[in-house]
Amino acid sequence: MKHAASGAVASRASRQAMAIPRAIAAPSLRVSAPVSFAAQQLLHGRRSMACAATTTPKEETFQYQAEVDRLMDMIVNSLYSNREVFLRELISNASDALDKVRFVSLTQPEIMKGREEMEIRIKADKENNTIIIEDSGIGMSREQLLSNLGTIARSGTRKFMEMMKEQSKGGDNNLIGQFGVGFYSAFLVADRVKVQSKSHEDGTQWCWEAAAGSHQYKVYEDPEAGSAPLVRGSRITLHLKEDAQEYADPVRLGRLIKQYSQFISFPIKLLSMKKEPVQVVDEEATARKQEAADKAAAEKGEEAKKVEPVMKTDYKEAWDWRVENENKPIWLRSPKEVSAETYNDFFKQTFSEFLDPLAHVHFNVEGTIEFSSLLYIPGMAPFDQQNWNQRSRSIKLYVKRVFISDEFDDDLMPRYLSFVKGVVDSSDLPLNVSREILQESRIVRVIRKQLVRRSIEMMEDLAKKEGGEDYKTFWESFGRNLKIGVIEDTENRERLSKLLRFYSSKAEDTMTSLDEYVGRMREGQKQIFYMAADNVQAARAAPFVEKLVAKGYEVLYLTEAIDEAMVTNLAKYGDRELVDVTKEGLALEADAEDKAKEEALAKEFAPVVDFLKKSLGERVEKVVVSNRLTDSPCALVTSKFGWSANMERIMRTQALGDTRSMEYMKGRKILEINPEHDIVRGIKQLLGEKDEDRARDLSELLFETSLITSGFQVDSPKDYASKVFTLMKIALGQDPAPAAAPSTSSSSSGSSKAVEAEVIDPNDPWKNKK
Repeated sequence: MKHAASGAVASRASRQAMAIPRAIAAPSLRVSAPVSFAAQQLLHGRRSMACAATTTPKEETFQYQAEVDRLMDMIVNSLYSNREVFLRELISNASDALDKVRFVSLTQPEIMKGREEMEIRIKADKENNTIIIEDSGIGMSREQLLSNLGTIARSGTRKFMEMMKEQSKGGDNNLIGQFGVGFYSAFLVADRVKVQSKSHEDGTQWCWEAAAGSHQYKVYEDPEAGSAPLVRGSRITLHLKEDAQEYADPVRLGRLIKQYSQFISFPIKLLSMKKEPVQVVDEEATARKQEAADKAAAEKGEEAKKVEPVMKTDYKEAWDWRVENENKPIWLRSPKEVSAETYNDFFKQTFSEFLDPLAHVHFNVEGTIEFSSLLYIPGMAPFDQQNWNQRSRSIKLYVKRVFISDEFDDDLMPRYLSFVKGVVDSSDLPLNVSREILQESRIVRVIRKQLVRRSIEMMEDLAKKEGGEDYKTFWESFGRNLKIGVIEDTENRERLSKLLRFYSSKAEDTMTSLDEYVGRMREGQKQIFYMAADNVQAARAAPFVEKLVAKGYEVLYLTEAIDEAMVTNLAKYGDRELVDVTKEGLALEADAEDKAKEEALAKEFAPVVDFLKKSLGERVEKVVVSNRLTDSPCALVTSKFGWSANMERIMRTQALGDTRSMEYMKGRKILEINPEHDIVRGIKQLLGEKDEDRARDLSELLFETSLITSGFQVDSPKDYASKVFTLMKIALGQDPAPAAAPSTSSSSSGSSKAVEAEVIDPNDPWKNKK
C-alpha cells in the first residue's frame, strides 16, 4: 500500500511538472534580468512539486526579499515629513565626520596635515541646479562607501562609537547620527546624488553615485581627483529635482542653517554674495569741478590745469565664504560661566524678543536620562496669547545641538505653561524624532516633568523677589495661565495655588496671596470667603458681603471670568475650605445671645416668610431669614451645587452654549430677607392689617429688585420699569392710576354704546319743530 500511494503521488507530481512551461521548469535556465520575488516563489514551488516523489521536504531557511528602491522610499518619506530637513541631516553627518577625525587626530596627529581646518562648506549653484556640501572630516575609503552608503540603515557613527567603547579610550561620544538613514534624506530634494570622498587610510579619491528610485548605485575611482582634489573628507553634490529648485538659493540655505544647525560645534561656511565698498571716480562731479576750474583760470588769464578726480563710494558684488553658525549653545556651558547679559541677549536673539526676560533657569539633568535646558519667562505677554488654538512655538527641541522642531509644545509643556520659552537639548532622543515617537517616549515624559517642575520653581523664586514689581508684571501678563493650571494640573495644584493673587475687601488696591489672607484671618475662622463679580466695585457693593465685612471678615474678590471655575476646582487651600458667599449655608460665628436673637426673629417673621413663598411661587425654592444682611432688605442666594449668578451670566454669553445643560445647571434661588430692614417690617405690618394686595405688590417689586442687586437678570425689564415709574409718580404726588378713556353708558342695559357725533347750530330752524 505504501508503494502504491508513493507511486500515485509521484505520478501526479510528474503530470503537474510536465504541465508547467519549459522555460520555467528547465533547471538549466539562466536568468539575465532580475527575477521578481513572486516569480522566484512560483519557481521554487513548482520544483518542490516535481521533487516530491523522490525526496522528503526538509526545513529550509530563507532571507526576506525586498525591492530596495521601494524600501528606501518608504523609509525616507515615513521618517521625514518636512523635506527641508535634508540639509540638517547632511550637516549632522558632516559634523560627525569632523568629530571622528578630531578623535583620531589625538593619537594620529599626522592625518591633519594638508588641511588643518575643521569646517563644513556649502555652495548653491542656481545655474546647474545643484547644492554642494563639503567637509574636512574623516572621509571614506571604497570599502567604507560600500558599507556605509550601500547598506541602508547602517550607521558608521554607531559602529565608530562601538569601536571606541571596545577600546575603552573614552573621547567624545556625543556624536549625532546613530540610526543610519540620515544620508538618504538627500533624495527628498535630489533626483541624483554624488558623493566624493577620500580617507586618510586610502590615498585614492572615490566616488559613489546613485539616482532616486533606482535600486542600483555606482562606486568608482573619482576622475575629478586631479581637477577637484580632496585632501581629506567628503563632498556631496545634490542634483535637485524640478520642484526643489528653491533650495539652490544661498539665502534660503542660510535660513535653514540658522534654523536647524546654528549650534553645530564646527563652523558652517556658506558661499554668499556680499557687497563690498570701493572708491571709484565720480565722472559727473569731476567734470563739474574741472569746468569750474577752467572758468576760474580763464577769468584770471591763467592756463587751465587738470583737477584731482572726485571720488565716490560704490558697491560691487563679491562671493565669499560666510560663517552662518556664530551663536554658541550656552545651555551646554556651566551656569556659573554665563553672565546675566549673555542670558538676556540669547533670549532676545533666539526668540525675537525686545524686552529682557523677567526670569530664567538653566539646568542640566544627569543620570539614566540626560538633557540640558534653558527656560525663560518673557517680559511681556504676546499679542496673540488668548488664541489657545494656535501653537506657541515656545520650546525649541534640540538633539545633540541639532534643531529638531518647535512644534512639540503640547508634548513637552502643558498648555497653561505655553508662555514659558526655552530650549531643550537631549542626547537620548533620535535625530529623526516625530510626534508619534514623542508621545510614546518615556524620555519625553521625564523631560516634561522636569520642565514643569523647574518652571514652577522659577515662578516661585520670582514671587519671593524683593519689591514684588517683577511678579506684579508677571501676574498681569500670565496670571490667567496659572489659573488654568490650577484647573488642569492636579499634580501641581497645591504649588500653583500659592502663586495666585486676588483683590480682597482688605486689599482693594493691591493684590494679595492666599497665604497672606490666611495670615490675616480672624481667630477661630476656618473658611476662606470669596465673592465673584465683574469688578471690585461691584463686589464691594453686593449685599452678600455686608455683614462679613462689618464683622471684620476678609472676602476675596474674584473679578475674572475664569476665577470661579478655578476656585471651584481648588475647593480647599490647605485644610481651609473656600466658601462662596453668594450661596446658601453661610455659617458665621455666633455666640449664644446672637443665636437666640436669630431664632426669635425667625419665629417673629415666619408669617412674612410664608407669605413671600406663597406670593413668589416656583420662582424661589424657599424664603428664609438672613444672617448675612445689614443694609439691604433682601438678597437672592443660590443652592450649594448650582451655578452662582456670576457663573450663570458668564455661561449665557457663550456663543456655543448648550441651553439644555444651562437649565439643568442653574442654581435654585433662595430669597433671604433682612428682618431689621424697614421694607420687610412694612410688609409684616401690611399683613397684620390684612392688606395682602399691597403686600403682594411690594413683594413682587422686592423680588425683582433683589434679582438685580444679586447679579441675576430680570425676566421682564419692561414690567419692572413700569413698577418703578409708578413709584416715581407717587413720589411726585401724581395719580399713579392711568387716565380712563371717555365713554357713554346705557343706564337701562348697563352696556356701553358708541354715539355718533352731532353738530348743533343755535340758528338751526329745525330745532323748535321737534
